[in-house]
Amino acid sequence: MNARLIAPLGALLAFTAFSLWVVAGHGYFGFLELALAEPWGAQMLADLVVALVLFTLWMVPDARAHAIPRWPYLAAIVAFGSIGALAYLVHRAVRRGAGDRGAERVAQGSSRSSAR
Repeated sequence: MNARLIAPLGALLAFTAFSLWVVAGHGYFGFLELALAEPWGAQMLADLVVALVLFTLWMVPDARAHAIPRWPYLAAIVAFGSIGALAYLVHRAVRRGAGDRGAERVAQGSSRSSAR
């Protein structure tokens, strides 16, 4: 496993576990109670929305360029926020890792055929 996969995978697992714990204790829409009660809560929610919109604007052309389906991740971002974004980064890292291994095989095949 390389660092491009370890970092987003670790973040995805840790944040998903934490999110499940919070949702179990406060419900799926518990964040709205805080956002409506406190200005800082509203600011943090607005900041998250801005960050996820920016991520989505980057992700759509990136997914197209790497032949990764974007609709499951767009739906996950709307439903689960950062968990959907982290899941995309994990998929992208796995896809890039597989592509790197494929490029290595092609390079090894080329060097073998030139050695003959």
